[in-house]
Order: sequence, then C-alpha cells, then structure tokens
Amino acid sequence: MDLRGLLERHRLVAIVRGRDADAATRSVVALVEAGVPLVEVSLTTAGAEAVIERARAELGPEAALGAGTVCTAVDALRAAEAGAAFVVTPGYGPGVDEATRLGLPALVGALSPTEVIAATGAGATAVKLFPASVGGPAYLKALRDPFPDVPFVPVGGVDAERARDYLATGAIAVGVGSPLLGDAPHGGDVAALRERAKRFLDAVNPS
Repeated sequence: MDLRGLLERHRLVAIVRGRDADAATRSVVALVEAGVPLVEVSLTTAGAEAVIERARAELGPEAALGAGTVCTAVDALRAAEAGAAFVVTPGYGPGVDEATRLGLPALVGALSPTEVIAATGAGATAVKLFPASVGGPAYLKALRDPFPDVPFVPVGGVDAERARDYLATGAIAVGVGSPLLGDAPHGGDVAALRERAKRFLDAVNPS
C-alpha cells in the first residue's frame, strides 16, 4: 500500500486502543464509514488481532488498517498475520526491521534528531513524532529545519485545534487517539464517535 500517499491525502490516522474487542471493532468500522480510512489498532487493545481480522473482513481487503504499538519482531509478525496493511511503532526497534522484512510500510516513532535519523535510516515510510505534546508545533518546526524532507506525523495530545497547528507547521498528517475515540473502544457511544470524526475531518481538511 502507498502509506505515504494515503497520509498526505487524508491527513488523519485514528488510533484505536480499547478494553473491549467488540467495541473496538465497532469503532474501527464506524471511523471508516465516517470517512476516516486510516485506522491503527494498537496491539495493547483487548483481542487486537481479532479486531483487525474482523474489521478487515467487514471492510474488505483494500481497507487501510494498521497495527500499532509494534515493538518487537513478534509484534510485527502478529500484525501481518492479522491482516494489518501497515505498522506503527513508538520508536525504532526490532519491530521495524521485521515489518520491513515482511514488506509492511512503517510509521516509526521518534522524538530526538538522533531518533529521526535512525527511523529514516531504517526505511520508515514516515516518522511518528511521539510524544508530540512534549514540544508541540514549535518543536516540529525546529525539527523541520534540519529534516525538511522527512514526512512527520505528530501523535500524542493532538486535539482538533492542535491538529490544525501541526498541519500548518508542515506535518503531512496527525495521529489521534482518545480526543477522537473517546470511550467508544471501551463500549461507549459510537454515534458520538461519528460526530467527533466529522469535527476532526473538518479540522484537517478545511474547505
């Protein structure tokens, strides 16, 4: 899959992390139906592999479903076997190398300049600036001076307003967890999730 192209086009990755596998699956499907095609299911989610498998069965083989919190080679293998089309990591590690071996594009976590160099050197499709809340848009701006061609995706503490700020600073997309998902992956209100999805889509793709 063309992960970078999808990031540039849609500018939003939804991060699903929940205690209830059924609710997490409903959340994934609701997000895609609401117009958020890039969805990451964290492997810390209850029954994460089953969530990915069930969501893919419902949404089809072309759905841009990924697995997040991929740290080890085993994690990457679990993600691939579940049907993930890409992986997301909190940092550079064995999970990145295994994902590359398996042919899965990777959104690789980094915070410092050294980590950005490691991530890009490992073949990251894009760099997940994490936790972005540490430095905010000003830190992203500082990083873009030495790394003008690196595609950054800030994650961590990104609400709708901050999403606009990061994109204006040069991020190609943002990753959003609880400010978008709320309690939906834990069994909460899916209708409210759809409303939040609309607000975030309006924020990242202003008319």
